[in-house]
Amino acid sequence: MSVAQRERAALVAALRAVGPDAPTLCEGWNARDLAAHLMVREYRVDAAPGILIPRFAAHTARVQDEVAGQTEWDALVGKVASGPPLYSPLKLVDSVANVAEMFIHHEDIRRAQPNWEPRTLDADLASRLRRTLGMMARLTLSKMPARVQLRTPEGETVLTAGRGPAVTVTGAPEELLLFSSGRLARVEFSGDAAAVRAVQEAPKGL
Repeated sequence: MSVAQRERAALVAALRAVGPDAPTLCEGWNARDLAAHLMVREYRVDAAPGILIPRFAAHTARVQDEVAGQTEWDALVGKVASGPPLYSPLKLVDSVANVAEMFIHHEDIRRAQPNWEPRTLDADLASRLRRTLGMMARLTLSKMPARVQLRTPEGETVLTAGRGPAVTVTGAPEELLLFSSGRLARVEFSGDAAAVRAVQEAPKGL
């Protein structure tokens, strides 16, 4: 089983544990909505482009609402568990494209529940997320209102992005990945207070 498949299995287990009405960290989505998003992303080639392209977002939202409202919960989660079908472009790149996707959405479920704590990740998952971090953060942090430096607790600078006053964000690579995608993350900020606040409040994500 690949790293992406293992993280998908963990996400599916979390979905089944919390149930369809549980909150998530995706604004306006419960667990059913999140599962519908994942199904649309992999099974509905006609609607998936709207996840990233604003021009098609309204169609994607309509399809996702239909999937969430008309698909029985166990069947919906079963589709997520099965992974991308043969006709999906994601099938060819599952081991590359889906590691971060499954991890981030797994944490969207976990961190919306009471008393959550960061997981201890296995070495393979941690390594793959570390490699994904640089590529993703270059896209998501390029318009930051400060010069943001991502740094690990060991003092390694992973990436510097944006322009303006310097702000350092320190955390484990997986936490920096979550921060860079606009999620709740265990990170520490240093720099001018106003610049830090601007970075914290700035929109992130693709």
